Amino acid sequence: MRIPRIYLPQPLETNSEILLDARSAHYLAAVLRMKPGMTLVAFDGSGMEFPGTLTDINKKSGLVSLGEGKNPGTESTLETHLGIGISRGDRMDFVIQKSTELGVNIIQPLFTEHCEVKLDDKRADKRRAHWQQISISASEQSGRVIPPVIHAPLSIEQWLNQVDCQYKFLLDQEQHGKLEEITKPESIAFLIGPEGGISGNEKALAKDKGFFGLSLGPRTLRTETAPVVALSLFQYLWGQ
Repeated sequence: MRIPRIYLPQPLETNSEILLDARSAHYLAAVLRMKPGMTLVAFDGSGMEFPGTLTDINKKSGLVSLGEGKNPGTESTLETHLGIGISRGDRMDFVIQKSTELGVNIIQPLFTEHCEVKLDDKRADKRRAHWQQISISASEQSGRVIPPVIHAPLSIEQWLNQVDCQYKFLLDQEQHGKLEEITKPESIAFLIGPEGGISGNEKALAKDKGFFGLSLGPRTLRTETAPVVALSLFQYLWGQ
């Protein structure tokens, strides 16, 4: 049986006992049906993970005895920031999940000219919390120890004015840049549009802010496919 991994939003220390929050306790007790004496792995987003043994568990709370922490080396050496137009339905959920599995560090949902999703502040906060939970679950599954940060939605103009990485890429079928021209970076940001793509004005603004035009090939990729292809390529070239 595979040993479960669980994210605990509190500082963890070697040889300590931790009280589980309600979400974690319910997941372990009701979903995985774990009992006292069973083992798990816990992490807190610090880059370390800790072997643990359940000493008490029910659907509302539990106790875990932690062993010696270690860095499993599952985080990429390449820092990646994804700015992506908010898409409809479960496409954004897919992007969050798969980007997490592929090592992204920061995801910035964007309101763009062709974005068809409208969110007021209250709904935006709820969506961000939902997306953050998806990234935590994907981190638990994939072996990561630092879940990516999911920021509250911004306009594309706001993000372009503040994003700061060594290289910045505008991913678009019509671009002609080649990765062979890029030396190995320590950090990158890349911009992907929603279903309707990135407008001409937004492309011009991105290039004015130092974004390098890059095509992933002659075929048009869906908004949820492009991040998977791009992150796989970037990790192969410059990460893990």
